[in-house]
Amino acid sequence: MSVSPATLPPVLLHSEAELARAALATPLLSRAVRLARWAGPGTRVGAGGELVDAQLPAAAAELGLEAEGIDEEDVAAYTSEAWRVAVDTGLVEVTDAEEEGGEGTVTQGEDLALLSAGGPQDVLGVWLGALDTVYADATVPDMENLLDVLEEKGEVDFAELGWDPQAEADFLDGVLGNLYLLTVGDAAGGEGPVPLPALAASMIVPDDMGEPTDDVLEQVSDAMMKLDDQFRLFEPLGLVEYQPVDEALMADADEDTTEGPVPVDEEDVSRYGMVRLTPLGLYGVRARMLEAGVDAPAVGDLADKGADVLLDGTSGFPQHAAQAEIEQWLARHEPLDAARELLAAARGGDEGAPLRRLRCQQALSLVGNEAEPALRDVLDDPELGGLARVWLAEHGAADVPAPSEALIFWLTIDTLAAQLAAEGNSDELQGLVEGLAEQHSGFFATAWRVEHPATADVLDAMGRLHPDKKVAKEARKAAFKARNI
Repeated sequence: MSVSPATLPPVLLHSEAELARAALATPLLSRAVRLARWAGPGTRVGAGGELVDAQLPAAAAELGLEAEGIDEEDVAAYTSEAWRVAVDTGLVEVTDAEEEGGEGTVTQGEDLALLSAGGPQDVLGVWLGALDTVYADATVPDMENLLDVLEEKGEVDFAELGWDPQAEADFLDGVLGNLYLLTVGDAAGGEGPVPLPALAASMIVPDDMGEPTDDVLEQVSDAMMKLDDQFRLFEPLGLVEYQPVDEALMADADEDTTEGPVPVDEEDVSRYGMVRLTPLGLYGVRARMLEAGVDAPAVGDLADKGADVLLDGTSGFPQHAAQAEIEQWLARHEPLDAARELLAAARGGDEGAPLRRLRCQQALSLVGNEAEPALRDVLDDPELGGLARVWLAEHGAADVPAPSEALIFWLTIDTLAAQLAAEGNSDELQGLVEGLAEQHSGFFATAWRVEHPATADVLDAMGRLHPDKKVAKEARKAAFKARNI
């Protein structure tokens, strides 16, 4: 599985216990479990381990599918799918089915007991096995077409059908990878569903393409229909929450194919399908990524590491993810020890140091008054004295020495450098730059002298960001001076 960027934002997963409960409650796995408990030596299966046709009515009755409102024509398919999951995940064992035309013997599998006697990891292991089964089903051609070809020609030529197994798997990997990235990269926690057209376009339309051609739009339309089928398979396993493509749209497309691809109505995009990964889906896609060697971090990975690893590791995290990671780290440390370790790790004059200090400030804001001695110890430190004074003042500490002008300017440059590294040329940083220049007349006349490795870069950024041309010019002049001290 390949997604971009190479290192993804960290995902905040639900606890394994919550995920295991969700897995057991999914329609597909719960049906597989019920069939596994129902099955026994008298259950008749074919040479491939599948339920024979004569056995399907009894199995379907055990599941009560018709009572769930499932169409009669779909009952056999749902039953067979649940049975296949039960076999593939080891919930049932089928033996003596090797001979062509023979029938196998069915016994309950060892993994069935794990679902009740094992731990959350055991349950999730079975669910991941079910995901592999559904994933394989989602990447094979339409069975009705295959049967038609087989009946007509006596054999199936996949190349002639235009079906490339690896290409199909790569496409689905890419779709799920993009959906994962959209989910974990959303500052709001990925709560909103993604329109199916946008997801399909992310795989088809080149980034540098302006107005898509009719050919590209037709490819997007075809991809949407393929994804509609695939997400319908994944939803009963709890991988996604999915609102399918409106059947009326597909009927219209079937009736009139002379006018090119079906246009997407931006005012009612939900009719074209909406999908989101569930918490269980995030877990499942990440597990597949890790298995494929993709760097897909999760919040909590740094909880048992040192403060240096924490500050460096969270430097590229979105704000909400960094906060969650820091909270988990602090939960394992005593406040005073945590503060001392964080402050020691925040020192440095390297390019990443300002952002480390910003994350250190973020972490220290969550530590109680027990940390005060650690902050007082660094009041005279040229790199940490400023943030120490800020922390002490915010916590109502007494006898906090006033900072020198040099320390104020150094802290200002350090803070701007950290914000620039964390967010780039953001609106928030622009507002900070404007407020700073407005509140401190003559700021640039002093700022260029600040002995900080990032001084020139920060002043350059202020020149780019400030909307007032006169102020921007002052900032650029100051940056030039800083580089030529």
